[in-house]
Amino acid sequence: MRAIKPLIAALGLSLSFTALADTQVSVDTTKPGPVINKNIYGQFAEHLGRGIYEGIWVGPKSKIPNTKGWRNDVVGALKDLQVPLVRWPGGCFADEYHWREGIGPRDKRPARVNTNWGGVIEDNAVGTHEFFDLVEMLGAEAYVNGNLGTGTPQEMAEWLEYMTSDSKSTLAELRRKNGRDKPFRVHYFAIGNEAWGCGGNMTPEFYTHLYKQYASFLKTPKDNTPILIASGGHTDDTSWADHLTANVKPNWALRMDAVSFHYYTLPKGDWTVKGAALKFPEAEWMSTMVNTLKMDQFIVNNKKVMDKNDPEKKVGFYVDEWGTWYDVTGDDDPGFLYQQNSLRDAIVAGLNFNIFHKHADRVHMSIIAQMVNVLQAMILTDKEKMVLTPTYHVFKMYIPFQGATSLPLELKNVPQYTLGSASIPAVSATAARAKDGKVYIALVNANPNKAETVDINLAGITVNGVSGQVLTAAAMDAHNTFAAPETIKPAAYSAKAKNGKLALEIPAKAVVVVAVE
Repeated sequence: MRAIKPLIAALGLSLSFTALADTQVSVDTTKPGPVINKNIYGQFAEHLGRGIYEGIWVGPKSKIPNTKGWRNDVVGALKDLQVPLVRWPGGCFADEYHWREGIGPRDKRPARVNTNWGGVIEDNAVGTHEFFDLVEMLGAEAYVNGNLGTGTPQEMAEWLEYMTSDSKSTLAELRRKNGRDKPFRVHYFAIGNEAWGCGGNMTPEFYTHLYKQYASFLKTPKDNTPILIASGGHTDDTSWADHLTANVKPNWALRMDAVSFHYYTLPKGDWTVKGAALKFPEAEWMSTMVNTLKMDQFIVNNKKVMDKNDPEKKVGFYVDEWGTWYDVTGDDDPGFLYQQNSLRDAIVAGLNFNIFHKHADRVHMSIIAQMVNVLQAMILTDKEKMVLTPTYHVFKMYIPFQGATSLPLELKNVPQYTLGSASIPAVSATAARAKDGKVYIALVNANPNKAETVDINLAGITVNGVSGQVLTAAAMDAHNTFAAPETIKPAAYSAKAKNGKLALEIPAKAVVVVAVE
């Protein structure tokens, strides 16, 4: 925009620039909003394909350097990401998982067919103890998903006792026999997963009755009481959040602290032919952006019914599965859900983070699917090799927003990115005051063809400039490979204020995160 103005002046033309004004981002630093829960940046490790086995778990006897069976390079990369939370063991896998099969000597654990993902043999090498080894190495919180679909209230209650009891009960003593004296800290516990689908094809009404039955028996010590999560809806279905918050009334023997929600971004919006991860046309870039931005309205709609039933906002809305879902990359087993990860995925991540921040009053958790080698992964591995994805880099750029206090933000004069009959706002933004006291701003330019100038106005502070990072590349499908692991990575970004004004040039198809100086 700024390059156009001098050109027109040189031609001696007089023109109103009202329609051509730069995008305006106004932030009021004097009016703190809700805290952005660190668990907005949660991760998901399901027993699915090479998401756990080979991807991050190689076993203690592997030649790949590892600690307690978990490969050191992947754990190190995840620690750099400051992963706040890990969800396990599923997903659809959770509702066929029986926890007793995953304890005791690994060579004596039963082998089962993983009927949900590829029909491969699940040898239960990774069970409760191994999972907690991982989260404790990461310094993360534990989200355990209970088996409602093929389990019983007794099995679920006994698993919690096994994990959390510090007593001399038979189950607590069994845990000690298996090598763990002190209880595991269970921060979150879900009663089933996708009860509307793979978790049992239930109605909200039927699931609500089951939830109340199971939750009544999930008793833990007061100092190790997990937040209880109900299985909620997906996409545009608000009936689950509505029915659960209207009909589960907590009392001394019943709790419900959150309702889950799932939504995946499909370029073509078709589960049969979802779209390619790489070498896609611009039309699929656009459709991906259109579909991922639906997340905002889905959250708005669910918040409306929850606000009606729970005006005090006691129940959280947890988007505990989200991300892109493409057709499987290469010749991999279709059941393994392996896909490449490109700049397009990085843009999707930034757009969703900005949406989640906007709804921080209800959205206290979001969990991308998944951590390693599955769907929109942070990390891809091939035997001893490891590569970080563009999505990984965006997660790392957004670290300052973990636990930050959101700030009111207003966008004006936002240009539209248009292709054919589809159109979306080109620029998305969020702002917060981080724990270090600094104000951070994140900007996403979803237009793959055109840079945008964004004028930043911050009420309450004097701005000298900004510094941070930008992630972008020439190609829409720019991605990292094992042969070229740094094809796309963040670069330094800075800008100085001039005459008290700050304008940022945001490249096409880019994510920018900066701290205000």
